Amino acid sequence: MFKSIKPDTSASKTDRFPCSKCGALLTFKPGTQLLTCQYCGQENQIEQRFGEIQEYDFHQALIELAQAKPVTETAEIHCNACGASFKFANSVHAGECPFCGTTIVTSTAQAKPITPKSLLPFKITEQQAKQQFRRWLKGLWFAPNKIKKYTDDDAKLVGVYIPYWTFDSATETTYLGARGDIYYVTQEVQVERDGRLVSEIRQVPQIRWTPVRGRVSRFFDDVLVDASKSLPRQIVDYLEPWDLENLLPYNESYLSGFTSEYYQVNLDQGFDEAKRKMDNVIYQDIAFDIGGDQQRIDQHNTRHSNTTYKHCLLPVWSAAFRYQQKAYRFVINGRTGRVQGERPYSYWKIAFAVIFGMIALAGLLVFTERSGTLRQNQTYYYR
Repeated sequence: MFKSIKPDTSASKTDRFPCSKCGALLTFKPGTQLLTCQYCGQENQIEQRFGEIQEYDFHQALIELAQAKPVTETAEIHCNACGASFKFANSVHAGECPFCGTTIVTSTAQAKPITPKSLLPFKITEQQAKQQFRRWLKGLWFAPNKIKKYTDDDAKLVGVYIPYWTFDSATETTYLGARGDIYYVTQEVQVERDGRLVSEIRQVPQIRWTPVRGRVSRFFDDVLVDASKSLPRQIVDYLEPWDLENLLPYNESYLSGFTSEYYQVNLDQGFDEAKRKMDNVIYQDIAFDIGGDQQRIDQHNTRHSNTTYKHCLLPVWSAAFRYQQKAYRFVINGRTGRVQGERPYSYWKIAFAVIFGMIALAGLLVFTERSGTLRQNQTYYYR
């Protein structure tokens, strides 16, 4: 488990990664295990850290968090390159010195009692991420034609490590509900034919409900919850899946040249969101367990046990473009290149599509009606 830490708000511990050849600062090169120098081209190998990625007891963590003193002030950072002192935004612990551009990575223990123990390094480069964005933008349906010009813009993407929680939990759920089985009865019904009401005998479906109760269980592994508030969850969630099986032990070297955030969603809040995700799966398990043609779930109660968590950092390329005075954000999975984001719509294109669809439907109805009339008027001769 972690130990409660009294944050040091006077000065934040920082890491620098100097080039062994020219002394300039090195940055992580995505898709490699190297820190590279943009001035002399020197490459330094990142020291590999081995060990199993551990799970930590959730309930014990809540006890220790309750004893940890809250942070009331953002730690001041001292840049060793230019001597300036400054502060990052409250949610950021890795970035650049605003005075000289020096890459700086601060210790997360200065501000948060739970520190990341693992991460996925960037796998795709900024240029590859831009190519993925261009493909995504060109493939948008009902987007204004003018936004196509953004595919040629050379706007800088920002590489950000987003904090995440993952949760494992063994669940056992009891439920009360009803099973619906469809059966058919013969009934006389009134239908309209050629403007007249006529009676027909039909098989009409009915549902027979039977009260049921039961129990389902499921073990959830690595339920992922975004612990940042910088980007809308409906955007970030669509970047999944992540290759969490390739998580590496936390190493500040991978953060050099990138921005990294503290978690802004606390551990207990993260588990509440994880439970909502689990509940969606549990609901399906209950419905399957009830069986029948239809299911009704009146009550269900889930008990969680052996709940553990991990705190990790996952890589995202992020940027925004402006269209008609409005900013649209988009993000790119730094491992797979998957793109998700906000986008404008062309209401003219949508209106044209609706009108075209109505015309096509009307034409189909006219064709069907005429075809039926022709069949009724045909005379068949048999020899």
